[in-house]
Amino acid sequence: MLYNSNARKVAVVGYNRIPFARYNTAYAEASNADMLSAALNGLIQKYNLKGQILGEVAGGAVIKHSSDSNLIRDCVMKSTLDPRTPGCDLQQACDTGAESAIYIANKIALGQIDAGIACGVDSVSDIPLEVSYPLRKILLRARRSQSTWERIKLFLSANPKYLQPIAPANEEPLTGLSMGGHTEFTAKYYQVSRQDQDAFALASHQKLASAYDEGFMDDMLVPFLGLNRDNNLRRDTNSEKLARLKPAFDKQGGTLTAGNSTPLTDGAATILLASEEWAASRQLPVLAYIRCAELAAIEYVKNKQQLLLAPLYAANRMLDKTNLRLQDFDFYEIHEAFAAQVLATLKIWNSEDLSQELGLHALGAIDPAKLNVKGSSLAAGHPFAATGARIIAVMAKLLHREGRGRGFISICAARGQGITMILEK
Repeated sequence: MLYNSNARKVAVVGYNRIPFARYNTAYAEASNADMLSAALNGLIQKYNLKGQILGEVAGGAVIKHSSDSNLIRDCVMKSTLDPRTPGCDLQQACDTGAESAIYIANKIALGQIDAGIACGVDSVSDIPLEVSYPLRKILLRARRSQSTWERIKLFLSANPKYLQPIAPANEEPLTGLSMGGHTEFTAKYYQVSRQDQDAFALASHQKLASAYDEGFMDDMLVPFLGLNRDNNLRRDTNSEKLARLKPAFDKQGGTLTAGNSTPLTDGAATILLASEEWAASRQLPVLAYIRCAELAAIEYVKNKQQLLLAPLYAANRMLDKTNLRLQDFDFYEIHEAFAAQVLATLKIWNSEDLSQELGLHALGAIDPAKLNVKGSSLAAGHPFAATGARIIAVMAKLLHREGRGRGFISICAARGQGITMILEK
């Protein structure tokens, strides 16, 4: 519905998040619910939403315990919103925050609701642990058993090695490769050098540091558990330090390191979306409008280098539908899962041959001075489901501060999916 000229305009009118933290640091003892509640309550307080009924709150987490099956609704109930506000859990890997924004935006555009919150949260520190398959079968049989003696025999039959807990694997199940493993294929296939990756990562840290120093971030987050800034930010990093880091995924000939890849991260982020009328009735400024968005997927099992390149398809379709060129934007926000994935994307956009390999037409080069101008995931960190809301918030604030303009957003995700979005002021 966002492409429909007869639909209502959808405005970004607010944002709030907590600082992002490298896993097993500041938020090691915090749950998804703890972090999302902090971000959500900060948004509610900031925009005087206490006691109000909103159309819906939608979001999710990529890493969830079974007790988090209704995470969003549970956090709504713990918040100071009116308990009659519905909550909906969504999950689409790293696209979760952006997909939640599209979900809420389409309902506003259709007139089903007037305002809603899109959000995302993830904790890599508080990962759910599984029991082994043999132990699970024993426990389930014991639960079904009507005999105490039968249960005892089942428990005694368990091999001690069955007791070893299983942590979630950070890999694509169809390939057995991690995102970093896939992106090593991307870097090699598209000839993205280690030096270019390190330079891109360094720029991200420098730009985020400047954003904090100039006060750009002051109203974008609330302190949580002793943090008031993203603790992955490395002000003291430099080219020499990055060059000394060893490859993280391909130990022999790899170019991806801990310095040019996003770290595992804990955090939560929220954005407030509304119709123009709802915003005006509450004297909230329209920061930007969500003009349109596009979701795409790509084959990545046979073509391992393609895992994080689905936004290429989304971008082509979105620009064709809107009769815009890639150069018709004032700002670009591309999620920095890895420096190599961003640089490969830019390279493909600017090459007719590489674009045609994917069945696409080249979109051309963009002005690098307009890209991720306040730093992005390499510096801030990447709590999987929270990144979309963070990026949309930054873009909306950039456009609002300028008073006009158009912004292009691109977010890649696991399982070969990706989202692009256009914000306008």
